[in-house]
Amino acid sequence: MPVPASGLYVVHADWGKKPGKRRLASATIEADGRVRAEASEPVHDASRLLERRPLAAPGIDRAFFGFDFPIGLPAAYAARAKIASFHAFLIALADGAWPDFARVAERPEEISVERPFYPYSATRIGSQRVRQRHLLDAHGVDHMDALRRRCERGRPGRRAACALFWTLGSQQAGRGALAGWQEVLLPALGRADLDVALWPFDGPLDELLDRRSVTVAETYPAELYAHLGIEMRGSKRRQRDRQHHADTLRAWARRHDVELSDALDEEIGNGFGSKADGEDRFDAVVGLFGMLGIVLGERPSGEPGHDPDLPVEGWILGRDHRA
Repeated sequence: MPVPASGLYVVHADWGKKPGKRRLASATIEADGRVRAEASEPVHDASRLLERRPLAAPGIDRAFFGFDFPIGLPAAYAARAKIASFHAFLIALADGAWPDFARVAERPEEISVERPFYPYSATRIGSQRVRQRHLLDAHGVDHMDALRRRCERGRPGRRAACALFWTLGSQQAGRGALAGWQEVLLPALGRADLDVALWPFDGPLDELLDRRSVTVAETYPAELYAHLGIEMRGSKRRQRDRQHHADTLRAWARRHDVELSDALDEEIGNGFGSKADGEDRFDAVVGLFGMLGIVLGERPSGEPGHDPDLPVEGWILGRDHRA
Protein backbone atom coordinates (compact mmCIF):
# COMPACT_ATOMS: atom_id res chain seq x y z
CA MET A 1 0.00 0.00 0.00
CA PRO A 2 1.63 3.30 -1.07
CA VAL A 3 1.87 6.20 1.32
CA PRO A 4 -0.72 8.82 0.27
CA ALA A 5 1.30 11.54 -1.48
CA SER A 6 -0.66 14.43 -0.02
CA GLY A 7 -0.01 13.47 3.60
CA LEU A 8 -1.84 11.46 6.20
CA TYR A 9 -2.59 11.83 9.89
CA VAL A 10 -2.69 8.46 11.68
CA VAL A 11 -4.31 8.16 15.12
CA HIS A 12 -4.84 5.13 17.31
CA ALA A 13 -7.16 5.35 20.32
CA ASP A 14 -7.03 2.79 23.11
CA TRP A 15 -10.66 2.83 24.14
CA GLY A 16 -12.67 2.15 27.26
CA LYS A 17 -16.24 2.69 28.34
CA LYS A 18 -14.95 5.17 30.94
CA PRO A 19 -13.44 8.41 29.54
CA GLY A 20 -10.50 8.17 31.94
CA LYS A 21 -9.40 4.92 30.25
CA ARG A 22 -9.07 6.44 26.78
CA ARG A 23 -5.65 7.35 25.35
CA LEU A 24 -4.55 8.14 21.81
CA ALA A 25 -1.21 8.18 20.01
CA SER A 26 -0.68 9.88 16.66
CA ALA A 27 1.73 10.23 13.76
CA THR A 28 2.00 12.31 10.61
CA ILE A 29 3.10 11.12 7.18
CA GLU A 30 4.06 14.23 5.27
CA ALA A 31 4.08 14.78 1.52
CA ASP A 32 7.78 13.94 1.32
CA GLY A 33 7.26 10.62 3.14
CA ARG A 34 8.66 11.76 6.48
CA VAL A 35 6.94 9.98 9.37
CA ARG A 36 6.90 11.39 12.89
CA ALA A 37 5.17 9.79 15.87
CA GLU A 38 4.05 11.56 19.02
CA ALA A 39 3.57 10.47 22.62
CA SER A 40 0.20 9.33 23.87
CA GLU A 41 -2.30 11.76 25.36
CA PRO A 42 -5.81 11.61 26.82
CA VAL A 43 -8.88 11.57 24.63
CA HIS A 44 -10.84 14.68 25.56
CA ASP A 45 -13.89 15.45 23.39
CA ALA A 46 -14.84 12.12 21.80
CA SER A 47 -17.62 13.67 19.72
CA ARG A 48 -15.13 15.88 17.86
CA LEU A 49 -12.25 13.42 17.75
CA LEU A 50 -12.57 12.67 14.03
CA GLU A 51 -12.10 16.38 13.28
CA ARG A 52 -8.68 16.29 14.90
CA ARG A 53 -5.67 17.37 12.79
CA PRO A 54 -2.04 18.11 13.72
CA LEU A 55 -1.32 21.82 14.21
CA ALA A 56 2.40 21.64 13.41
CA ALA A 57 2.19 19.69 10.14
CA PRO A 58 0.59 21.71 7.31
CA GLY A 59 -0.52 19.84 4.21
CA ILE A 60 -2.05 16.91 6.08
CA ASP A 61 -5.49 16.65 4.48
CA ARG A 62 -6.53 13.08 5.27
CA ALA A 63 -6.80 11.12 8.49
CA PHE A 64 -6.84 7.46 9.47
CA PHE A 65 -8.29 6.61 12.89
CA GLY A 66 -8.10 3.24 14.62
CA PHE A 67 -10.24 2.30 17.63
CA ASP A 68 -10.05 -0.88 19.66
CA PHE A 69 -13.78 -1.29 20.07
CA PRO A 70 -15.92 -3.59 17.87
CA ILE A 71 -17.20 -1.98 14.68
CA GLY A 72 -19.77 -4.35 13.20
CA LEU A 73 -22.52 -6.79 14.14
CA PRO A 74 -22.58 -10.60 14.22
CA ALA A 75 -24.02 -11.97 10.98
CA ALA A 76 -26.53 -14.24 12.74
CA TYR A 77 -27.98 -11.33 14.67
CA ALA A 78 -27.97 -9.06 11.60
CA ALA A 79 -29.91 -11.65 9.61
CA ARG A 80 -32.50 -11.97 12.36
CA ALA A 81 -32.76 -8.18 12.65
CA LYS A 82 -32.90 -7.77 8.85
CA ILE A 83 -29.80 -5.56 8.84
CA ALA A 84 -27.91 -5.78 5.54
CA SER A 85 -25.37 -2.99 6.14
CA PHE A 86 -23.69 -1.94 9.37
CA HIS A 87 -22.99 1.53 8.01
CA ALA A 88 -26.67 1.97 7.10
CA PHE A 89 -27.61 0.63 10.54
CA LEU A 90 -25.47 3.33 12.21
CA ILE A 91 -27.16 6.02 10.12
CA ALA A 92 -30.55 4.68 11.19
CA LEU A 93 -29.41 4.62 14.80
CA ALA A 94 -28.30 8.25 14.51
CA ASP A 95 -31.72 9.15 13.05
CA GLY A 96 -33.52 7.74 16.09
CA ALA A 97 -34.37 4.26 14.90
CA TRP A 98 -33.71 1.40 17.29
CA PRO A 99 -34.40 3.56 20.41
CA ASP A 100 -33.84 0.66 22.83
CA PHE A 101 -30.74 -0.78 21.16
CA ALA A 102 -28.26 0.73 23.65
CA ARG A 103 -30.40 0.00 26.73
CA VAL A 104 -28.68 -3.00 28.25
CA ALA A 105 -31.28 -5.56 29.36
CA GLU A 106 -31.54 -6.05 33.12
CA ARG A 107 -33.55 -9.27 33.02
CA PRO A 108 -33.57 -12.21 30.56
CA GLU A 109 -37.10 -11.47 29.39
CA GLU A 110 -36.01 -7.97 28.29
CA ILE A 111 -33.48 -9.31 25.75
CA SER A 112 -34.69 -8.97 22.18
CA VAL A 113 -33.61 -8.06 18.67
CA GLU A 114 -34.39 -4.44 19.51
CA ARG A 115 -32.57 -4.64 22.88
CA PRO A 116 -29.76 -7.19 22.37
CA PHE A 117 -27.24 -6.41 25.15
CA TYR A 118 -27.22 -8.24 28.51
CA PRO A 119 -26.75 -8.08 31.50
CA TYR A 120 -27.00 -4.56 32.88
CA SER A 121 -24.89 -5.16 35.99
CA ALA A 122 -25.72 -7.75 38.62
CA THR A 123 -24.43 -11.31 38.63
CA ARG A 124 -27.73 -12.35 40.22
CA ILE A 125 -31.34 -11.32 39.69
CA GLY A 126 -33.07 -12.21 42.92
CA SER A 127 -32.41 -15.92 43.40
CA GLN A 128 -31.54 -16.41 39.71
CA ARG A 129 -27.93 -16.32 38.55
CA VAL A 130 -27.12 -14.30 35.42
CA ARG A 131 -26.04 -16.74 32.72
CA GLN A 132 -24.86 -16.57 29.13
CA ARG A 133 -27.58 -19.13 28.39
CA HIS A 134 -30.13 -16.33 28.87
CA LEU A 135 -28.49 -14.42 26.03
CA LEU A 136 -28.25 -17.49 23.78
CA ASP A 137 -31.86 -18.48 24.29
CA ALA A 138 -33.16 -14.96 23.71
CA HIS A 139 -31.22 -14.70 20.45
CA GLY A 140 -32.17 -18.19 19.33
CA VAL A 141 -28.64 -19.61 19.05
CA ASP A 142 -26.87 -22.57 20.65
CA HIS A 143 -23.32 -21.30 21.10
CA MET A 144 -21.61 -17.98 21.82
CA ASP A 145 -19.73 -18.24 18.52
CA ALA A 146 -23.04 -17.51 16.80
CA LEU A 147 -22.97 -14.13 18.56
CA ARG A 148 -19.37 -13.49 17.55
CA ARG A 149 -18.22 -12.08 14.26
CA ARG A 150 -15.90 -14.27 12.23
CA CYS A 151 -12.92 -12.05 13.09
CA GLU A 152 -13.65 -12.53 16.81
CA ARG A 153 -13.71 -16.31 16.88
CA GLY A 154 -10.90 -18.33 18.39
CA ARG A 155 -8.36 -20.50 16.63
CA PRO A 156 -5.25 -22.41 17.75
CA GLY A 157 -3.04 -19.92 19.54
CA ARG A 158 -5.73 -17.24 19.77
CA ARG A 159 -8.62 -17.26 22.17
CA ALA A 160 -12.04 -16.06 21.14
CA ALA A 161 -13.09 -12.52 21.94
CA CYS A 162 -16.02 -11.86 24.23
CA ALA A 163 -19.28 -11.77 22.27
CA LEU A 164 -20.49 -8.22 21.57
CA PHE A 165 -23.83 -8.49 23.36
CA TRP A 166 -22.49 -10.00 26.62
CA THR A 167 -21.67 -7.09 28.95
CA LEU A 168 -20.35 -8.80 32.09
CA GLY A 169 -16.73 -9.40 33.07
CA SER A 170 -13.33 -7.82 32.44
CA GLN A 171 -13.12 -9.06 28.82
CA GLN A 172 -16.49 -7.70 27.70
CA ALA A 173 -16.33 -5.10 24.92
CA GLY A 174 -20.03 -4.36 24.42
CA ARG A 175 -20.18 -1.28 26.60
CA GLY A 176 -17.04 0.13 25.00
CA ALA A 177 -18.57 -0.48 21.58
CA LEU A 178 -21.78 1.31 22.54
CA ALA A 179 -19.77 4.24 23.90
CA GLY A 180 -17.63 4.38 20.76
CA TRP A 181 -20.59 4.22 18.41
CA GLN A 182 -22.62 6.80 20.35
CA GLU A 183 -19.81 9.20 21.25
CA VAL A 184 -17.56 9.02 18.17
CA LEU A 185 -19.17 7.43 15.12
CA LEU A 186 -22.77 8.68 15.30
CA PRO A 187 -21.88 12.37 15.81
CA ALA A 188 -19.43 12.22 12.90
CA LEU A 189 -21.67 10.30 10.51
CA GLY A 190 -24.48 12.76 11.20
CA ARG A 191 -22.46 15.72 9.90
CA ALA A 192 -22.65 16.70 6.25
CA ASP A 193 -19.38 18.64 6.48
CA LEU A 194 -17.28 15.66 7.61
CA ASP A 195 -16.44 13.01 5.01
CA VAL A 196 -16.14 9.82 7.09
CA ALA A 197 -15.61 6.32 5.68
CA LEU A 198 -15.78 3.10 7.69
CA TRP A 199 -13.34 0.37 6.70
CA PRO A 200 -14.00 -2.22 5.36
CA PHE A 201 -17.70 -1.41 4.88
CA ASP A 202 -17.06 1.43 2.43
CA GLY A 203 -14.25 -0.14 0.41
CA PRO A 204 -10.63 -1.37 0.43
CA LEU A 205 -8.28 0.49 2.75
CA ASP A 206 -5.96 1.87 0.09
CA GLU A 207 -8.88 3.38 -1.82
CA LEU A 208 -10.41 4.92 1.29
CA LEU A 209 -7.12 6.46 2.41
CA ASP A 210 -6.59 7.89 -1.06
CA ARG A 211 -10.08 9.30 -1.62
CA ARG A 212 -11.79 10.01 1.70
CA SER A 213 -11.06 12.72 4.26
CA VAL A 214 -11.43 10.47 7.30
CA THR A 215 -11.16 6.68 7.42
CA VAL A 216 -12.05 4.73 10.55
CA ALA A 217 -11.00 1.15 11.27
CA GLU A 218 -11.31 -1.32 14.13
CA THR A 219 -8.06 -2.40 15.76
CA TYR A 220 -7.02 -4.93 18.39
CA PRO A 221 -3.63 -4.09 19.95
CA ALA A 222 -2.99 -7.69 21.05
CA GLU A 223 -3.31 -8.71 17.38
CA LEU A 224 -0.65 -6.16 16.48
CA TYR A 225 1.92 -7.27 19.07
CA ALA A 226 3.18 -9.99 16.73
CA HIS A 227 3.39 -7.50 13.84
CA LEU A 228 5.92 -5.54 15.88
CA GLY A 229 7.82 -8.54 17.23
CA ILE A 230 6.40 -8.25 20.75
CA GLU A 231 5.94 -11.40 22.80
CA MET A 232 3.97 -10.26 25.82
CA ARG A 233 5.23 -12.17 28.82
CA GLY A 234 4.14 -11.22 32.26
CA SER A 235 1.51 -8.49 32.28
CA LYS A 236 1.14 -5.29 30.32
CA ARG A 237 -0.25 -3.82 33.54
CA ARG A 238 3.25 -3.86 35.05
CA GLN A 239 5.68 -1.10 34.12
CA ARG A 240 8.73 -3.37 34.13
CA ASP A 241 7.05 -5.81 31.74
CA ARG A 242 6.17 -2.99 29.35
CA GLN A 243 9.69 -1.59 29.67
CA HIS A 244 11.04 -4.96 28.54
CA HIS A 245 9.75 -4.13 25.03
CA ALA A 246 11.34 -0.69 24.72
CA ASP A 247 14.18 -1.88 22.48
CA THR A 248 11.73 -3.76 20.25
CA LEU A 249 9.55 -0.68 19.74
CA ARG A 250 12.53 1.58 19.08
CA ALA A 251 14.05 -0.92 16.64
CA TRP A 252 10.74 -1.17 14.76
CA ALA A 253 10.62 2.62 14.45
CA ARG A 254 14.21 2.75 13.12
CA ARG A 255 13.54 0.04 10.51
CA HIS A 256 10.58 2.00 9.18
CA ASP A 257 12.18 5.45 9.38
CA VAL A 258 9.63 6.58 11.94
CA GLU A 259 10.95 9.56 13.87
CA LEU A 260 9.98 9.47 17.54
CA SER A 261 9.29 12.70 19.37
CA ASP A 262 11.42 13.17 22.49
CA ALA A 263 8.33 12.67 24.65
CA LEU A 264 7.44 9.39 22.92
CA ASP A 265 11.00 8.10 23.11
CA GLU A 266 11.00 8.84 26.84
CA GLU A 267 7.59 7.23 27.27
CA ILE A 268 8.77 4.04 25.56
CA GLY A 269 12.00 3.99 27.55
CA ASN A 270 10.33 4.22 30.96
CA GLY A 271 7.73 1.57 30.20
CA PHE A 272 4.93 4.13 29.79
CA GLY A 273 5.10 5.25 33.39
CA SER A 274 4.14 3.86 36.75
CA LYS A 275 0.54 5.09 36.83
CA ALA A 276 -2.49 2.89 36.30
CA ASP A 277 -2.96 4.21 32.74
CA GLY A 278 0.42 2.82 31.64
CA GLU A 279 -1.22 -0.13 29.89
CA ASP A 280 -3.51 2.27 28.00
CA ARG A 281 -0.52 4.35 26.89
CA PHE A 282 1.28 1.19 25.80
CA ASP A 283 -1.63 -0.11 23.73
CA ALA A 284 -2.21 3.31 22.17
CA VAL A 285 1.36 3.33 20.83
CA VAL A 286 1.39 -0.35 19.86
CA GLY A 287 -1.82 0.22 17.93
CA LEU A 288 -0.34 3.28 16.21
CA PHE A 289 2.78 1.41 15.14
CA GLY A 290 0.65 -1.47 13.87
CA MET A 291 -1.44 0.93 11.80
CA LEU A 292 1.69 2.56 10.40
CA GLY A 293 3.08 -0.83 9.43
CA ILE A 294 -0.03 -1.47 7.33
CA VAL A 295 -0.11 2.02 5.80
CA LEU A 296 3.60 1.81 4.95
CA GLY A 297 3.10 -1.50 3.17
CA GLU A 298 4.76 -3.87 5.61
CA ARG A 299 1.59 -5.92 6.12
CA PRO A 300 -1.80 -6.20 4.39
CA SER A 301 -5.00 -4.87 5.94
CA GLY A 302 -6.23 -8.47 6.09
CA GLU A 303 -9.93 -8.36 5.25
CA PRO A 304 -11.55 -11.11 3.15
CA GLY A 305 -12.12 -10.16 -0.46
CA HIS A 306 -15.49 -11.83 -1.08
CA ASP A 307 -17.13 -12.48 2.26
CA PRO A 308 -20.93 -12.06 2.12
CA ASP A 309 -20.96 -11.19 5.84
CA LEU A 310 -18.40 -8.38 5.53
CA PRO A 311 -21.00 -5.59 5.05
CA VAL A 312 -22.44 -6.26 8.50
CA GLU A 313 -19.55 -7.86 10.42
CA GLY A 314 -16.59 -5.76 9.32
CA TRP A 315 -13.06 -6.84 10.17
CA ILE A 316 -10.16 -6.23 12.57
CA LEU A 317 -7.32 -4.30 10.91
CA GLY A 318 -4.34 -6.51 10.14
CA ARG A 319 -5.98 -9.82 11.05
CA ASP A 320 -5.31 -12.42 8.37
CA HIS A 321 -8.64 -13.66 7.05
CA ARG A 322 -7.08 -17.03 6.21
CA ALA A 323 -6.31 -17.79 9.85
